[in-house]
Amino acid sequence: MRHTAWYIIQAIMTTESLTITRPDDWHLHLRDGDVLNSVAPFTAKQFQRAIVMPNLKPAVTTVKQAVDYLDRVLAAVEGSDFEPLMTLYLTDNTSADEIVAAHKSCFIKGVKLYPAGATTNSDEGVTDIRRCDAVLEEMQRAGLPLLVHGEVTDGSVDVFDREKVFIDRVLIPTMERFPELKIVFEHITTADAVDFVTESGPRIGATITVHHLMYSRNAMFEGGIRPHHYCLPVLKRERHRQALLRAIASGKPGFFLGTDSAPHDKKLKESSCGCAGIFSAHAAIELYATVFDAIGELDKLEAFASFYGPDFYGLPRNSSTITLEKSEQTIPESYPMADGSVVPLMAGKTIPWTLKPDNA
Repeated sequence: MRHTAWYIIQAIMTTESLTITRPDDWHLHLRDGDVLNSVAPFTAKQFQRAIVMPNLKPAVTTVKQAVDYLDRVLAAVEGSDFEPLMTLYLTDNTSADEIVAAHKSCFIKGVKLYPAGATTNSDEGVTDIRRCDAVLEEMQRAGLPLLVHGEVTDGSVDVFDREKVFIDRVLIPTMERFPELKIVFEHITTADAVDFVTESGPRIGATITVHHLMYSRNAMFEGGIRPHHYCLPVLKRERHRQALLRAIASGKPGFFLGTDSAPHDKKLKESSCGCAGIFSAHAAIELYATVFDAIGELDKLEAFASFYGPDFYGLPRNSSTITLEKSEQTIPESYPMADGSVVPLMAGKTIPWTLKPDNA
């Protein structure tokens, strides 16, 4: 399974269509306002449910804010049966009582840990995880998962090493203090994270993005700076991408689909200080199918996309299905978004899989 880049793999395929249980996205950014209205329908077209990230301005830190945001998301996908699964943004000041209320709400499915300054709109994030011990204790009691952006923000740590250091400094000590706490290690990017999840047992899960499966860090510098390949956690070395491919090929239930689709206006991505985030919601399941197809593991896609996530969260698997067809599609150079545009993953390129329209 050794390849230098996903897009030069020459896969021999006989499958012309593939029907799978409707998948879920266990890590998604929908933003708010006109951007939300522009991007949410892409996800609703292919996924039944999605874990919606709370890093808005202001951040979604209370159940009341989550209710209001849920209403806005539902309005953006009106007419579909898409179900948003909401999250709270963990801060140094989050109370255990808020966790009790979140658990009783039934629609809040996790609490997100952003180390302060780690990524987009994370300035309100946690400065020291030990300040949150009372909250983590209540989450452990309630069975509410902690969703972690697994990077330290210590300026002395190389950006490419921040995930490994987070495992050692934050994740392992937290697991030792809270041995029953369920944790989702989101958008993992390294062989270190793959090994950690594999060895940690059933209370640790991990989401894997399609862009980290498709690209190594070389993609950010191909013929110049490529801002639309800039994300956090940043793309890593090829050996780490290979480890992620081995993880999805293993069929182990600790790894499941989370796009981390993160839209930014084209002008903001191409500015002097470009925003971190890759928009993949336009064709997410087709892109995952392309990856699984390319490594000869298409039979593993359904479990990764549709089974392991709900199993980890203790939710029922979906009963409906989608069908993917072996039919080429060319991704547009951009999509309209609010009063601007967003450049999608694989803009202007052709991929071999297409989602069959409902009832076609």
